[in-house]
Amino acid sequence: MAKNVNKIAGKLGATVKAKAPDTGGGGFGMARLAEILTARLQPSQGLRPGRPSDPSWVLQGKVPMSEETKERLTALAEKLSSEGRRVSPTQVAAQLLEVSVSQYAEGE
Repeated sequence: MAKNVNKIAGKLGATVKAKAPDTGGGGFGMARLAEILTARLQPSQGLRPGRPSDPSWVLQGKVPMSEETKERLTALAEKLSSEGRRVSPTQVAAQLLEVSVSQYAEGE
């Protein structure tokens, strides 16, 4: 984020509410997001373990979104997936939401 973002926002009549998730942009940002998801997602237990998930995620709510956002999350999930570990669009969304809310709460 620019050092003078508050000044720019003020000139535009806006206020800064929060920072975007600290994953960075471009390929390095994507690699950082993949690293975060790989560290957090754990295989489920049982005879038929499903897709790996973060054990701290206890709610499975539905979040409305546009078709464009769904397509972007799907594309991100495909890029973040590997042969040994599939990442779902919902898992990407959940991780981005976790980071964003955490950073927003810290900024208040």
